[in-house]
Amino acid sequence: MFMKHLLSTAAIGSGLLMAGHHAMAADAANKAWEGESELGIVTTSGNTDTQTINVKGKIINNSEQWRHTGKLDGLKTSSDNETTARRIQLSAKSDYKTSEFNYFFGTVVYDDDRFSGYDYRVSEAIGYGRRVIHQENLTLDLEIGPGARQSKLDNGDSESEFIVRAAAGLDWKISDTATFTQDLNIDAGEESTITKSVTALKSQIAGSLAMKVSYTIKNTSDVPPGVKKTDTETALTLVYSY
Repeated sequence: MFMKHLLSTAAIGSGLLMAGHHAMAADAANKAWEGESELGIVTTSGNTDTQTINVKGKIINNSEQWRHTGKLDGLKTSSDNETTARRIQLSAKSDYKTSEFNYFFGTVVYDDDRFSGYDYRVSEAIGYGRRVIHQENLTLDLEIGPGARQSKLDNGDSESEFIVRAAAGLDWKISDTATFTQDLNIDAGEESTITKSVTALKSQIAGSLAMKVSYTIKNTSDVPPGVKKTDTETALTLVYSY
């Protein structure tokens, strides 16, 4: 089962990579497409056999008026042939630029985390964003807007609620080969508030290949019985940019 999931997840990542290459070829005139693919694999054997695979992908189309972003985030961990973590998150976001530093956004996120007490969660939001820091090597974007979230619990129950989404994205180019990023998302809903923080440092190895270390904290204020409110993840991945 692990190998099947590994192959299927890797195929999704490869698909994103191929899509990015095809998109760049089709739009080479203005070079509006860019993206990156990440892969991290850890295996241990001996007293305990564990396998962890972490796959991520991102593709961006940036034009004078629009910026479209698609993301994939997949994780699977097993210990002694028993799955202990499995998550797939897909998101799509479009920004309509009204000026150099102001924009309106619309986003949709699908989250399938089988060890969260939920079968799946889907959220949608629209709102306003502004780049409040716009230095050559440092940028900070802030966003806020209303939305909705639909959830299906493992027991078959469903929830639908109004949310307010707030987000911040910091990008600091420390040097020609190192970049620090900090992303914070808060979805405050009637049933629960989900806060997610991702801190990452990426260092270029050679050409388009880089190494990335990241630390993720996700907190859900109200969870089903037997589920912890806070999840953390430390990841070391190889990143290929195109």
